Amino acid sequence: MGNLLLGIGIGFAAINVVLSILIIGELSNRKIPVNYFLLRLFMIKYVNQYKNATISESGKPGSYYYLWLASINLTLVFCVIGIIVKA
Repeated sequence: MGNLLLGIGIGFAAINVVLSILIIGELSNRKIPVNYFLLRLFMIKYVNQYKNATISESGKPGSYYYLWLASINLTLVFCVIGIIVKA
């Protein structure tokens, strides 16, 4: 059971990586500077910039914002529960 939960957590982590790439692509399209060298360190900052940019354009956060938040939180939840169950 623990391995299954860890696998689901890893799946959500992969989804999070894909969404991070999509958010960085959207920021690049909007000419917002992105430091690719320190990308993982500044990812939360870039997600916030994406949210602010989409709010200023359409009045609400972009769709990737909520998906990114859900995927990072579900990764944490499933991995922690998987480790607890496995122990």
